[in-house]
Amino acid sequence: MILVEKEAENFLEKQGFVVVERGFAKDKKELSRVIARIRFPLVMKAYGRNIIHKRKIGGVKLGIDSYDSASKNYFQLKKIKGFEGIVIQKQVKGKEILLGLKYTPEFGHVVVFGEGGSEVEKKKDVSFRVCPLEEKECHELINDTNIGKKLNAVEKSVLAKVIKKLCELASRFPKISELDINPLMIRNKEYYIVDVRVVL
Repeated sequence: MILVEKEAENFLEKQGFVVVERGFAKDKKELSRVIARIRFPLVMKAYGRNIIHKRKIGGVKLGIDSYDSASKNYFQLKKIKGFEGIVIQKQVKGKEILLGLKYTPEFGHVVVFGEGGSEVEKKKDVSFRVCPLEEKECHELINDTNIGKKLNAVEKSVLAKVIKKLCELASRFPKISELDINPLMIRNKEYYIVDVRVVL
């Protein structure tokens, strides 16, 4: 079973992770209501159970700062095959981080950390460790990457706690076969999960 963005974000939020402020709209009327609550600037994403690589198909719209822009982007996103609605998020700034879990027959759950964003596959800046991890090992995982070297001490400390928490999540929910967070945005002590997918 796959939990796509909306369900996956709700799942992580219930487990105590910080997810970006967001809303969901099936139509234009709901869109206006969500925007009134979240306020600009916004990110709009096409939502659908069969829409996986949103960025590649133009399913992510950034920097939306007016109702007019939101309306135009809504009609563009609606044309995407498999469209079921729109995820609207507060646009946040920070460094883009990739975080994830993968179940392997050899080692059980493995945690991955690296540079996030749309060019993850191209940059290949990732590091792996077998769960569970102590905080010291979380810091080692972070420092094994190029993005880790660009983080300040506060950001590393926050992310180490998030990584440890992910490993704890894997032990509580052993049926997680994959969990992909890309990106998690971090800026000093604040972090927000912006996009996530979970496979059970």
